Amino acid sequence: MKARRAPGVDRDPGAQSRQPVGFSVLGLQVLVHCPDPELRRVLVGNFGAMASAEEAPPDMEFRVERSETSWSLSPAQPGGETLAAVDSSDLLFLLEKQLTLELQRRRPHLFFLHAAAIALGGKACLFAAESGAGKSTTTWAMLHHGFDYLTDELSAVDISSMRVFPYPHAICLKRPPPHSYPLPPAAMHLGRTLHIPACSLPAAAASEAAPVAAVFFLKYQPDRRTPELRPIGPAEAGARLYANALNALAHPAHGLDAVARIAEQVPCFSLSSAGLPSTCRLIRAAFEEALADVPPSGMKRRAA
Repeated sequence: MKARRAPGVDRDPGAQSRQPVGFSVLGLQVLVHCPDPELRRVLVGNFGAMASAEEAPPDMEFRVERSETSWSLSPAQPGGETLAAVDSSDLLFLLEKQLTLELQRRRPHLFFLHAAAIALGGKACLFAAESGAGKSTTTWAMLHHGFDYLTDELSAVDISSMRVFPYPHAICLKRPPPHSYPLPPAAMHLGRTLHIPACSLPAAAASEAAPVAAVFFLKYQPDRRTPELRPIGPAEAGARLYANALNALAHPAHGLDAVARIAEQVPCFSLSSAGLPSTCRLIRAAFEEALADVPPSGMKRRAA
């Protein structure tokens, strides 16, 4: 099999449009065949930071098609289910969902959380919350405050080393961010969602896993005048982590051991966010304080 070129690097536009979009996530090679130039641009913008030109056969392979009235996503292998989408935003959502399911199946040793992750000084903090609570918007804003980008939706944690792995797809927002953190020109407006490619971020997209040094459980409260941060103990943190776990049943004790390890070793906070600039300053101050108080490797922190 010939080497695949990374998306967007072929000088011949015609040849480029015929090349599948190839990228790597968690050590797995993904290939997406997409003859439609408009959707191909969306895929490259979303996964371009993970572009791959590996010669080995792909671990996951998909085909994307577009008709006059619909979009479709199907596995490249015969017999797989074809999923229908109403627009490019919906199709990208379906592709991300299939990737999430496959990653959990192929990397069962990792503990997957519905959480964003950013890093400062080689250490990571997680933002865990239900959908719509502000994980992605807070992540976008924090990248303007010195943090690097790991992921905005799916955090894969190696419990044995307490490291979270990068998944730097485009940041997905459900609504425009506040004026303090405007969208870059390269942002992709797909109707119901906004996607900010990693190449347009104000900070670097991390390429290496980083040890988890803090966890923030977000709740956006627009009526608040100021954000409120509250340290929480291992019991409450463990319960909240478990509520955000995606593959808990794949781990010993149905994932309870995994959440207990994180909750006992990592400082955890409940954060009621308000104005984004003040929320970001509060997060950074708390994270820097947590870094200064990190115990030696292998030791448990004091319960709050």
